[in-house]
Amino acid sequence: MAMPELVAQAMALSVHYLKGFGMERLICFGSSFRPFTANTEMSLSANALQQLEVLKNNSDGSIEGSLFQTMNNTCTAFGSRLFRHWLTHPLCDRNLICARHDAISEISESMGSRQDSVSIRQDEGDGCCAASARSDLSTILSSVLTMLGRSLDSQRGITRIFHCKATAKEFVSQFVGVIQAVLTAGKELRKLVLEDTDNVSSQHRTVHSSLLRRLISTASSSAVLANAVKLLSCLDKDAADQGDMINLFISSVDQFPEVAEGHVTVQMAKQKLDLLIVEYRKQLGMRSLEYKTVSGTAYLIELPVDRRVPSNWMKVNSTKKTIRYHTPEVLKNLDNLLLAKEELAVICRKTWHKFLMDFGKYYAQFQASVESLAALDCLYSLATLAKQNNYVQPNFVPENEASQIHIKDGRHPVLESLLGDNFVPNDTDLHADGQYCQIVTGPNMGGKSCYIRQVALITIMAQVGSFVPASSAILHVVDGIYTRMGASDSIQQGTSTFYEEMNEASNILQNCSSRSLVIIDELGRGTSTHDGVAIAYATLHYLLKNKKCIVIFVTHYPKILDIQSEFEGSVGAYHVSYLSTRKLLQISDEKMGISTETEDLGEITFLYKLVAGASDRSFGLNVALLAQLPLRCIKRASVMAAKLQEEMSKRDENKLLRLMDEPSRDGPWESSPEVGLLCAEPHQGLMEACRRILRDMRSAQSNNDVTNTLSCLKSAQEIASKMIKG
Repeated sequence: MAMPELVAQAMALSVHYLKGFGMERLICFGSSFRPFTANTEMSLSANALQQLEVLKNNSDGSIEGSLFQTMNNTCTAFGSRLFRHWLTHPLCDRNLICARHDAISEISESMGSRQDSVSIRQDEGDGCCAASARSDLSTILSSVLTMLGRSLDSQRGITRIFHCKATAKEFVSQFVGVIQAVLTAGKELRKLVLEDTDNVSSQHRTVHSSLLRRLISTASSSAVLANAVKLLSCLDKDAADQGDMINLFISSVDQFPEVAEGHVTVQMAKQKLDLLIVEYRKQLGMRSLEYKTVSGTAYLIELPVDRRVPSNWMKVNSTKKTIRYHTPEVLKNLDNLLLAKEELAVICRKTWHKFLMDFGKYYAQFQASVESLAALDCLYSLATLAKQNNYVQPNFVPENEASQIHIKDGRHPVLESLLGDNFVPNDTDLHADGQYCQIVTGPNMGGKSCYIRQVALITIMAQVGSFVPASSAILHVVDGIYTRMGASDSIQQGTSTFYEEMNEASNILQNCSSRSLVIIDELGRGTSTHDGVAIAYATLHYLLKNKKCIVIFVTHYPKILDIQSEFEGSVGAYHVSYLSTRKLLQISDEKMGISTETEDLGEITFLYKLVAGASDRSFGLNVALLAQLPLRCIKRASVMAAKLQEEMSKRDENKLLRLMDEPSRDGPWESSPEVGLLCAEPHQGLMEACRRILRDMRSAQSNNDVTNTLSCLKSAQEIASKMIKG
């Protein structure tokens, strides 16, 4: 009730709605509530999850080839659900991340020492017991999680029990199975003796990690085990396995008295029927006479056809040789027996419902225990991942240091699982006080998108608490990972591909901070070249100047690289390396009668290695060839590309010649710090300076006056000096 009034009203409506399903008791537990957002967790956007293929791939929407499928080694269903939450909500608290790293490191070390456990037990000394217990950590966790994986889903089972959302027969077996699984797991985990930290030195502790100690203590707490034993002691396991509600409760005068009284009533009704058969034996002179049950009809008296019976005996059915009867006394006592059984069934159902309602006071304890088991499952999964793939523990710098990402031999976790040793690793070095932006260029299909996804995925893995695929990693905790990759539209909402692209870019610019990691791949390609270049340049400029966050920007626009001059030292140009034939495209014109063969396109070999410097080509025609575009299309495209390139070159040459030949309107140029060299565009300033140097040199060469010649040479020297100084 301390929440705002509007929230309290929403809560009241929620309680009212849940009452219709009998689930309103869920509101009574504080453990059922958690903050929608918290400073300790990062919420990845839907765009980031989809574009980085965290939960499912982008080809068919399945988990195959996703980060979740690659990393998930959990044994239990509830562990898998928690691991999914961990992956979509990486931690933002350095201490919590390091706690998970320590736990994973300890589990991983215990996996390596299991083979040496026999020799450890044979050693003598004060630390031999602790070392032996540490070697059993992985073994015990593995056996517990394997057992839970083969059992019912304990988390959902406890919730269904708490809300009474199943038939009675389903509940009986489910309840016993779930509580028994929690009890067995707790007993196994108690073998990892967790001494009091105040009385035992850290050197002799069986489990060092504080997170592991807390999770194991919660999962195997004395209260949970005692309550589990208490609950199971009330029930008959064989009856529970058969779904027998009548004989489920182990009743006594002190425990379940109504059930005990109902059983007594049923037994008395059975005894009266048993006494009647004794009388009928005497009456008919048949010592071996017994009740018969035929087709579900019980307590029948079967006699030969020729045997005479009292007229008030009721014939039920017959054969050629026998007739079966119900006597008035049997019918009366049989009705009493059936009534007693029905009353007992009603009592058992009421008792079972009350038993489940009383389980509510243990619900929070069992839920906490299962959540701890789920966390242990996730940690064991990450330890297995690190051990199998030789991942390394990332190091996080303190919060007061500048944002940075230093990854040595980083690898894409999903592709590495497919390619193995054939995957080419790459380094990443970004620092807020130095170069915090990478502009990546290079050929199509050369590995640019793989590289930037790799950096983002390694960052996610590290902040989940996992070890990472690299030889070393030094990172700063980021508060968000923002991506703009791929192409998509929304026909139902009437938005185009370019609109979706701009919408994603807008979301990044509005929400990222100086502590964020921004990944942008080919922004501005959905519109004209001039508009695309302008938008991409302006977006990157805004990120560098206003946000000052770590950025990896992939582009095919060479003009974007001009931003380096404005942010000198902060922006680096890189490209994915390749090898190509000396003359990649053999150009020809069909009008000239020269044919172009397929092999004339040359060959390109991708090296997938990120190196410094910009790439001058994108090799789109080679990709078109790989995509099996018709050869006539590729030939025509190669001719058009050559013509466009030639036209651009001639245009630049003519422009330079015009500038060189342009007569000076003001005579010999006088040096001035505001003239010419301070142009808005770096290339324009350079061109203007070169034009004036060439003009002054030409004037000095053609001038017969020594004074004017020296003036022109001096002017050219001053301009050149200013160009060198920048």
